[in-house]
Amino acid sequence: MATRRQKRVAELIHHELSNLLTFQTQDPRIGFVTITEVEITPDLKAARVYVSIFSDDEQDSLAGLESAIPFFRRELARKMQLRYTPTLKFEVDRSVAYGSKIETLLSKIDIPPEEDDPAGDAATPDDAN
Repeated sequence: MATRRQKRVAELIHHELSNLLTFQTQDPRIGFVTITEVEITPDLKAARVYVSIFSDDEQDSLAGLESAIPFFRRELARKMQLRYTPTLKFEVDRSVAYGSKIETLLSKIDIPPEEDDPAGDAATPDDAN
């Protein structure tokens, strides 16, 4: 379980990386990328960054992110007050695709609507007295 400090540092990294991706990254290989979660080790020296990539070439976008790691670390070191700047590892977050697949499967299930009780055996709100 993550400590409060780990959670705060992970949130700060998430925020700073999101801003860097939005405003300062110029690599054309990086398409529409969203950071979904950041997990950091207890010693705060390594961070795993989960991203959702909404482009056709997922591997190209991931390669662009990997090549920008030195830039990201330099900017994080400049903006964060940590003894060590964590190493970054980008991984594709498959939970969005998994959730979409589950939703598709659930929408295919044909559940008949509940039928009203024809005998009237169920109690109505007026019968509560």
